[in-house]
Amino acid sequence: MTRDQLEAAVLQLPASERARLAERLIASLDEDAELESEWQTEAERRDDEITSGQTAGIPLASVLESARARVP
Repeated sequence: MTRDQLEAAVLQLPASERARLAERLIASLDEDAELESEWQTEAERRDDEITSGQTAGIPLASVLESARARVP
C-alpha cells in the first residue's frame, strides 16, 4: 500500500476513528514524553513547596539582577 492509498483509506474512517489515529500518531512523534512527564512532576513538587511555605520563591527582579551581574 502506498502512502497515498493509506491516506485515502484513513480519510474514509469515521471522524472519531480518525481523531483517535491522529492522537496516536502525534504521540508517536513526541520522543520526549517521559522527560516532559518528569518535568511536570518536578514543577508540581516545586509549586507545592512554595504554596505550603516550605520554600520561598525568589522575586523576579532579584533573579534578573543576579543573571545580569554574571553576563559581561
